[in-house]
Amino acid sequence: MRAARLIRMVLLLQSRASMTAAELARELEVSERTVTRDAQALSEAGVPVYADRGRAGGYRLVGGYRTRLTGLARSEAEALFLSGVPGALREMGLEDTASAARLKVSAALLPSLRDASRTAAQRFHLDAPAWFSEPETPELLPAVAEAVWDDRLVVARYRRGEEEVRRALEPYGLVLKAGVWYVCARVPDAGSFRVYRIDRFSSVDTADERFRREDDFDLRAFWDERAEQFARSILRSEVVVRLSPDGVRRLPYAVGLPSAKEALEECGAPDDGGWLTVTLPVESEEVARTQLMGLGPDVEVLSPAALRDRFAKDAARLAALYGRVDPDGPSPAAEHS
Repeated sequence: MRAARLIRMVLLLQSRASMTAAELARELEVSERTVTRDAQALSEAGVPVYADRGRAGGYRLVGGYRTRLTGLARSEAEALFLSGVPGALREMGLEDTASAARLKVSAALLPSLRDASRTAAQRFHLDAPAWFSEPETPELLPAVAEAVWDDRLVVARYRRGEEEVRRALEPYGLVLKAGVWYVCARVPDAGSFRVYRIDRFSSVDTADERFRREDDFDLRAFWDERAEQFARSILRSEVVVRLSPDGVRRLPYAVGLPSAKEALEECGAPDDGGWLTVTLPVESEEVARTQLMGLGPDVEVLSPAALRDRFAKDAARLAALYGRVDPDGPSPAAEHS
């Protein structure tokens, strides 16, 4: 424990011109008296730690005691500090490891590049969770992450509908999607790769045995392919609609990009008014109703007849609620204001 703290103290002093005892104590989470004893121990071990006396004093390294990464340009150094996502690392239980690594890199950089971590943090922040949701870190995420890093087999129990399934897995990689953690794993018995939500695991037992990773496995390509397959698999119904030019522009925001892209790629030319008739793949008629209502008067449902009838009734209820008015005239609210 003390050896690790002494190494960290050297790295801190190597990354800055000087640090007070109070600053070192805060960084190392020890007392100032411990900092004094550690500095003395380092000095006795041959590390040139020098103490400046007085109110403006502090500790510093002398004699050029440092290692430098001289081949890095500023843009490369800044990109290096973007490679870790603090929130995700913290949830996987790797925050301390990543912090130590960044500190070592900072200490090894040229003085002119030592602010790279600060300038990178000023310019980029990843907020992975979706809006209007409170993400929860799966309790078993650190255990799964450790197995992924060590290429260790795990036996996981997870919920599948009303039943609980026990399965041996080779965890190849982790994916954080909109605040939800997934593990991409190979099932040895089936010889295939599958995706599991970690928050559905009820237990994870890590084996001592390591699995042999397939060298050509590409996590990003695998995830992109499965994500596209999933997006298409839920589109089990179709509706035919007419869209105004503004409706065409807003369609991807209403129904999602995969559905909108497929529909717009296969539609014909617009009519004289600029309206397009498209066949739209949707999850269900009920979901389509909820999604398309957001387009308001810029969409007309042509089929199925049941969905068109529901839109007609919704429009009648809205007209009754707000009053029948000329679409190009003032609203009732404007007249009464």
